[in-house]
Amino acid sequence: MSENTINAVTRRHWVLIACMLSMFMAAIEVTIVATAMPTIITELGGFSQFGWVFSIYLLTQAVTVPIYGRLADMWGRKRVFFIGAGLFLLGSILCGFASSMGWLILFRAFQGLGAGAIMPLTSTIIADVYPPKERAGVQGWLSSVWGVAAIVGPLTGAWLVQHFNWALVFWVNVPIGIISMLLLVRFFPESREKTDRRINFTGSCWLMLTVTALLTALLQAESLGYWTLVLSAVALLAGWGLLRHERYSGEPLFPLAIWRTRTLLAGNVGNLLIGAAMMGISAFLPTWIQGVSGGTPLQAGSALAMMSIGWPLASTLSGRLMQHTSYRFTAQLGSLLLIAGTAMLLILHRESPVWYAGLSAFVIGTGMGMTSTTFLIAVQNTAQFEIRGICTASVMFSRMLGSALGTALMGAVLNYNLMLRLPQYSDPVQQVMSPAGREQLKPANLDLMLTEIAHSLHWVFVVSLIIAFGSLLMSRLVPVQKPH
Repeated sequence: MSENTINAVTRRHWVLIACMLSMFMAAIEVTIVATAMPTIITELGGFSQFGWVFSIYLLTQAVTVPIYGRLADMWGRKRVFFIGAGLFLLGSILCGFASSMGWLILFRAFQGLGAGAIMPLTSTIIADVYPPKERAGVQGWLSSVWGVAAIVGPLTGAWLVQHFNWALVFWVNVPIGIISMLLLVRFFPESREKTDRRINFTGSCWLMLTVTALLTALLQAESLGYWTLVLSAVALLAGWGLLRHERYSGEPLFPLAIWRTRTLLAGNVGNLLIGAAMMGISAFLPTWIQGVSGGTPLQAGSALAMMSIGWPLASTLSGRLMQHTSYRFTAQLGSLLLIAGTAMLLILHRESPVWYAGLSAFVIGTGMGMTSTTFLIAVQNTAQFEIRGICTASVMFSRMLGSALGTALMGAVLNYNLMLRLPQYSDPVQQVMSPAGREQLKPANLDLMLTEIAHSLHWVFVVSLIIAFGSLLMSRLVPVQKPH
């Protein structure tokens, strides 16, 4: 089936609704589970394994994203989406039946295997159904789902665990997923082109080994100790094997067009930088509010939610802006907003009000939403129909990889600064974030710790600012033209 046939789909609004439902299902997963985790740990135990509940989901999701993208180009969007969504829903059901933390982690890994298909394929399906001129606005609607999920997820999770069994936190996705799949069965035709291409199993194995070793080392660096070095070495060797295989493969996992086309390259590198810069805010702004300013978890969450609100608003706006200006202007404007918002964090001081931190997060969110959406639309409108799936998946994979790299880099910057500034204290951030820990400290010692932690976090924000300037450089590589 050709692209023209897909673009001629009638009742496209039902396809859009189906994609928004599936995107909501994936977006709400992290926030709703995070709210329920204290209750789950109380019943299942295993607090020491708490981090793996989230890390294993993100790990298996990231590993499978590019593989699903390639399969979608070979087997058809709808077929591969159903495989991924089916795995996700089955994993969700199994998570609700977990009898121990070990089983929950295993089922979360299974859930992540399916989640890797949802985000890239919903965006690819929308790109197939809507012509280039309309894609920007419609992708903005998809992005708005994240803002809704950021607000609805925690509230829904808290309500469910308070009035019902925690298993419903996972099972609530099942009817949403089924409705989405039924709508696609009815209104979206199969989009598979006739092809004799085969899946690159060797390249897929090299990719899975590289990403698994790298993300495990980054996400679990503190708990793994010296094993982090071993995993990093494995990631380097596997990455070299992947590059060598891709160079000589007749069917590379990532099309050569990604590396040879300026727009596709800019979209991938730009999203990697956006993902890295985002973690400077997502991971460390709450630390500032609770640790340095002495705010509550609710205040920290409210400030961070402003970024989730700014992102979809800017994504929707960027669609119209692209149509009146160009890809490059919109990407550059988003990059400048990202730079401005990150620079605002450098002005934070110990007496700064929480609303200022929230305003900074909102400006950063608008910059990220505008830039990320523009990069994605430019990539989808540049890529040919037969490689659009893997090109879309590669952009999202780059953002996930950037998030992991950013978390590791900025965590290292923070720890290094704390080691230099507060060598006499063990885990000073944990001490000041705990109300009981604060009370046990002498006023002079507390003042010293807060001052040095603030300086250390400022260096984290400096790194975020440098990365934000990188996105501005990448925006210069996208075309000076409107979607057409």
